[in-house]
Amino acid sequence: MNIGVIGTGYVGLVTGACFAEFGVQVVCADIDVEKVACLERGEIPIYEPGLDDLVARNVQQGRLSFTNDTARAVADSLVLFIAVPTPPLPDGSTDLRAVESVARDIGRNMDGYKVIVTKSTVPVGTASRVRGWIEDELEKTGRNVEFSVASNPEFLREGAAIGDFMRPDRVVIGTDDEQATAILKSLYRPLYLIEAPVLITNVVTAELTKYAANAFLATKISFINEFANLCEEIGADVHDIARGIGLDNRIGKKFLHAGPGFGGSCFPKDTRSVAHFAREQGQPLEIVDTVIGVNTRQQERMVEKIVASLGGDANGKTIAMLGLSFKPETDDVRDSPALNIAAALQMRGARVQAFDPQAMDAARKEVPELVLCGDAYEASQGADALVLATEWNQFRMLDFERIRKLLAQPVVVDLRNVYDPGPMRAAGFEYVCVGRG
Repeated sequence: MNIGVIGTGYVGLVTGACFAEFGVQVVCADIDVEKVACLERGEIPIYEPGLDDLVARNVQQGRLSFTNDTARAVADSLVLFIAVPTPPLPDGSTDLRAVESVARDIGRNMDGYKVIVTKSTVPVGTASRVRGWIEDELEKTGRNVEFSVASNPEFLREGAAIGDFMRPDRVVIGTDDEQATAILKSLYRPLYLIEAPVLITNVVTAELTKYAANAFLATKISFINEFANLCEEIGADVHDIARGIGLDNRIGKKFLHAGPGFGGSCFPKDTRSVAHFAREQGQPLEIVDTVIGVNTRQQERMVEKIVASLGGDANGKTIAMLGLSFKPETDDVRDSPALNIAAALQMRGARVQAFDPQAMDAARKEVPELVLCGDAYEASQGADALVLATEWNQFRMLDFERIRKLLAQPVVVDLRNVYDPGPMRAAGFEYVCVGRG
C-alpha cells in the first residue's frame, strides 16, 4: 500500500517514518522547501529520540521519500494523512487554514479513489469540512471522483513518539463507510500481531476522543497541583498523596506530578479548543474551563515562589534556570511553563541565564533576552537562585557542592520536585519545592 503524509512536523514525520518501518511505501510532502531539503540530506529538523535512525534506515531502503510536490503525493497514494499545524486562535478556537489548504490541494489533484485522514488534532466536524473543501474543488472542474474522509487521531508523546506509534495503548479509527474502514484496518495490520487495541467508531466520535483524552490528562495535572498548593499551607507532602491515590487502579499513578503546570503543543491548545467548541454547542465543559484557569494560576504561583526566594524582589537579581523545553526529551518550547516563567521573571527585572540540553535554539527565538549557557554549572555562576524548571535526566545528579560554590546565594527552587528536601537543606541550601515541606 502507498500512503502520503502531508506535513512533516512531529506528527507527520513520526507517522511517515513508522509506517515505512512497517513496510509501507510512504511519501511525506511539505510546502517548506528548506525543511524538505534538510530531510533529503538526512537532517532531522526536530529532536525526537531515535527518529534520525528510523528516517535514515527507511530512506536508504527506499520506503520513505520527501517532496514539496503535494500533487505527487496525491497521485501516488491510496491513503493521505493530513498532519499540518493547527495552531490556536486568540479566542481559543483552532486555526484550520493549513488543513483547508491541503484539502483543496487534494481536491485539485485527485484522479481516483482516496482515503483522506485527518491526523492533526482538529475540532469535531473538521472531517465534514474537509469533505466540503474537496468537493468544492472537484465541482470547479466538473469531476466526479469517489473518496472517503476519516479521522485517525494521534496519541504520540513528544520524547516517546516512536514507541507510542509502534506499541500504542490504542488506535482510534473514525470512518463512515466500510471501504475506508477496511483500508485503514489493513494499514494498521502490523499492530494486530502485538494485540494493540483498535477502536473503530464514527468520525465525530474519533475527533472528540482525542480532545477528551487530553482534557482528562490535563485535569489530573491541575488536580494534583491544587492539592500541592493545599499541602504547602498545612505541611502535607504531595508526593505521598500522589502515591497514595495513584496506587488505586481506578485512578492510576501517571500525570500526578506536582509542578508548574502543563504546557507543550497539545494540552494548552486542546483544552482551549474543546472548551470553545463546547460553548458553541451550548454545552460548556465547566471542569475543563476550570482546569485551564488552574494551570494559568499555577505558573503565576511558581513565579511568586521564585520571587519570594529572592527576598520578595527579583529586580536586578540573576536567576539560573535549568530546562526550557516544556518537558524532557524534546526541543519543543511551545507553551513551555519554563519559558513562560523565565519571561515573567525578566518582566520583573531579573536576569535569567539558562541551559537546556536541546531547546536552546528554539528558546532563543521566543525569548531573545535569555542568556544561554553551555551547561548547568555555567548557568549557576553568580546566580542569586537556581531554578529547576524541566526535569531532564542530566539534572538529577548534579554536583551540588560545586553549584553551591558557584551561586551567589545558596538558593534552589525545584519546580519539579526532583531533589530530596532533607539532603538539600543539610547541604546548606535554602531549598524550595512544590507541595512538600
